[in-house]
Amino acid sequence: MSLAIILFILTYLMLLALPRWRAPIALGSAALFIFLGLLSPQQALASVDLNVLLMIAGTMGIVSLFIDSQMPVLLADLILERTPDVKCAIVALALFAGIISAFVDNVATVLMIAPVALVIARRLKINPVTMVIAISVSSNLQGAATLVGDTPSILLGGYAGMDFLDFFFFKGKLGIFWAVELGAAVSAIVLLYLLRHETMPISAHKRTVVTDYMPTFLLTGTVLLLIGASFLPEKPALTNGLICLFMLGLGLIWTGFTKRSWAQVLMPLKEIDYATLALLSGLFIIIGGITHAGVVDVLAQCFVAAGADNPFLIYTLIVWASVLFSAFIDNIPYVAAMLPVVQGIAAMMGIEPYVLYFGLLSGATLGGNLTPIGASANITAIGILRKEGWTVKNRDFLRIGLPFTLSAVTAGYLLIWLIWGF
Repeated sequence: MSLAIILFILTYLMLLALPRWRAPIALGSAALFIFLGLLSPQQALASVDLNVLLMIAGTMGIVSLFIDSQMPVLLADLILERTPDVKCAIVALALFAGIISAFVDNVATVLMIAPVALVIARRLKINPVTMVIAISVSSNLQGAATLVGDTPSILLGGYAGMDFLDFFFFKGKLGIFWAVELGAAVSAIVLLYLLRHETMPISAHKRTVVTDYMPTFLLTGTVLLLIGASFLPEKPALTNGLICLFMLGLGLIWTGFTKRSWAQVLMPLKEIDYATLALLSGLFIIIGGITHAGVVDVLAQCFVAAGADNPFLIYTLIVWASVLFSAFIDNIPYVAAMLPVVQGIAAMMGIEPYVLYFGLLSGATLGGNLTPIGASANITAIGILRKEGWTVKNRDFLRIGLPFTLSAVTAGYLLIWLIWGF
């Protein structure tokens, strides 16, 4: 067990210290777990959740086609036509970014919506920093709302055996979607208050033209098929992943038929984040290794001891510890490592793990909004602003990120416990 713990800690420290090399580090560590005999090759392969990897790959490719179609920008234009001033425009764009990110990767959402904010800022001759930050933090919030919203959600779905509809209604109760939406509503009110002085009127501008609606149909069809698959009894383990790949395949065929260009057909495949897929593959094996060595059971015992065997206290520790850790580290490896720990805690206490699962996901997803480096979407947003010549100071980010995070997490934290804690 000691060797597994040392290897796991060293791996995690290297993941933090060398973010550009995370995929090779994870794969190298996974290879060491096998080479040192901590996990057999068969056990390592069994640890990799292929369904999760296929879902992520398929969704990323479809999102690439969706972005290229300009449909998200058109939807943003339609919303802005109905906003009277800057304050309402920022909140509307933030809410819209949240809705999009419930079905599309958070970074992709920022890349879609942030340019609209920059156009508005240029036309009104105002600083775009607040607007882009609001879009970024809102996209991080809504990523936990659905199965396909963000990688940690897909990880939870795969680990807990949850389907698309289970995020809405699960075991006869409201799912995590409603806690996220309550957090979105509360944080929108907070944003309105923070931006109460931004009263400059908004003028109408030309709508973006969409020439290809097929990617929109593909994304919508993917969601509908995932919903339909939720009702299949004893479905194959790879069902969701194959659905996403099938819809991506249709998109590639359509692209080849309409654009007659191999470069255009291959573009969505190039947009898939293969480094993330490699990182997750390595993490699955590493977590399988520490679980097999008994490390997860020890961590679960520590949480139970710290929580004095009190479910509410343990739930509280998981939520707010996740917020704190995710403010400084990537939530993907954190959630991947903590899911088996949470399951172990629930098993020791003789309770169902779902309240702890939802607390982990909500805290880890939103914690990244506490700092500019806590989430990839925030880093992307700051990078976009930097390219436009705008500097984002820590106080600029904290002015939005801190109250947004605390209000959204608190609202979701209370609702999850009220639904699942009793």
